[in-house]
Amino acid sequence: MGPISNGEPAGPGVGDDPEAARRFVKLGATGLTSVSPAAQPGSIPGDLARYIDHTLLKPQSTEEQVRKLCAEALEFNFRSVCVNPTWVKLAAELLRGSDVLTCTVVGFPLGATEPEIKAFEARRAIRNGAREIDMVLNIGALKSGNDALVLRDIQAVVEDCVDGNAVCKVILETALLTDDEKRRASELARRARAHFVKTSTGFSTGGATVSDVALMADVVRGAGMEVKASGGISSYSDAKAMIEAGATRLGASASIGIVREAKSTSISA
Repeated sequence: MGPISNGEPAGPGVGDDPEAARRFVKLGATGLTSVSPAAQPGSIPGDLARYIDHTLLKPQSTEEQVRKLCAEALEFNFRSVCVNPTWVKLAAELLRGSDVLTCTVVGFPLGATEPEIKAFEARRAIRNGAREIDMVLNIGALKSGNDALVLRDIQAVVEDCVDGNAVCKVILETALLTDDEKRRASELARRARAHFVKTSTGFSTGGATVSDVALMADVVRGAGMEVKASGGISSYSDAKAMIEAGATRLGASASIGIVREAKSTSISA
């Protein structure tokens, strides 16, 4: 049985070339992440697996699939598995004692719940064993110009993540935003002291693009934040382009194929 696909739409734009490689951003605001920046800006890490969140977020995911996802993550030593909240406890049990973290999602995939609800989701997930929380910001509030609500929305989750010694990644859903909105959202995540900004849920009209990753990295880089690219990353060339643009984490369901292709490319070179 092959690697699991999470059923996320691929989205356009993963192959477009960056104007220039962006400098890697540093460790998150509380230093909780363990992936070190590359020695040279935009260079490809020797152990690409440690940059990948091995992802399964499709609603029809079964226990068997989650168990397989975790077994794959242990075999390839991915940074984390990213699963829906209902599977956090199982994943944490299966990964206990390893270097693979349990990641889950909050306010997913629409971001259209109140800050208090997102905070409760985060607390519950952390209690069940999650070490990383990928939250969707309030997209409608952002597009309405209600930056105060967006900031409160993010801060509510960040506070519980800090209390629970967990990393908070803020999903912008870039396919739905203008460049100005992407900058504002990244700046609000920065003000809220989140650890990452993330491009996409993988459930909207598009996924990660090189230009969006570079834009987000440019905004948050000085705050010691990181960028996660997610949505439509299905090959080593996709992963390489995102890292060169400034991503230090990748969300993917095609993780095994990406790592195998990277190793094959390295050997042939």
